[in-house]
Amino acid sequence: MRYAYLGPAGTFTEAALRQVASPDEAEYLPQVDVVSAIEAVRDGRADLAVVAIESTVEGGVTATLDSLASGEPLVLLREVLVPVQFTLAAAPGVALADVRRISAHPHAWVQCRRWLAHRLPDVVHVPATSNTAPAALLQRAAAGELTGELGFDAALVPPAAVDTYGLTPLAQDVADNPQAVTRFVVVGRPGDVPPPTGADKTTLVVHLPDNEAGALLAMLEQFATRGVNLSRIESRPIGDALGRYSFSIDAEGHVADERVAEAIMGLHRRCPYVRFLGSYPRADAVEPTVHVGTSDADYVAARRWVADVRDGRAT
Repeated sequence: MRYAYLGPAGTFTEAALRQVASPDEAEYLPQVDVVSAIEAVRDGRADLAVVAIESTVEGGVTATLDSLASGEPLVLLREVLVPVQFTLAAAPGVALADVRRISAHPHAWVQCRRWLAHRLPDVVHVPATSNTAPAALLQRAAAGELTGELGFDAALVPPAAVDTYGLTPLAQDVADNPQAVTRFVVVGRPGDVPPPTGADKTTLVVHLPDNEAGALLAMLEQFATRGVNLSRIESRPIGDALGRYSFSIDAEGHVADERVAEAIMGLHRRCPYVRFLGSYPRADAVEPTVHVGTSDADYVAARRWVADVRDGRAT
């Protein structure tokens, strides 16, 4: 299997990919950004992609959410969790006192800005395309392979990238939140939905039916009245006009669950656009709370009773 992921080697995305498939059993295809990884699946250059979709610090990864919300349909097949801590690293011979400019992916910078403000208050952020792109540049600069100025003195990189690129650690465990975690998903083409495990998640993209007061409430009631809890809901601009937004939603449960299926059918009846992005096992294996009257057995019994009423066997 060919897996596209945000590269180069040593990124947190690669760490997530290694939880899914080892390099011995899969072909790793590093990409320059998240959108390229997803598009590699759409155009057939990759069978699957592993991309970040949510972090405990920044919330949803907008590039992933927007890429999945439109274009040729893709689905989420699995999720994995990766703890996120950074190492401030530089080429050999560079000391912490020499650092004036730090290259980092914007998400990495946000997760470390308080640490940096306290210890290196005057440093300048140089944005990077991935968490290991600046590490690769530092390695090339140290080897004399770059002709121009590098543009930065050190980089915030995943710990694994330090040895991979022959760098010197200047500070370890760099982060504002020591419990920071990023959620990654495996993206593939639509097909048979994996069977329910009892601890699942269903991801959807939904447009509101209108721009009137109560429209959002009407959409959320499709879940609430059926006892379906939402673990994530984020608004994203549709892009066709100001004030028009879609909602990216993670619901607890599987499309095979009666309550989840009923909620999705309600959305389909009420909303102009509903995109199913998959039902898949939760990485933390936490089972949802099933309220009285919302179990599969409850729905089956209620449906049987209505059938009996229609046939005159019950009142």
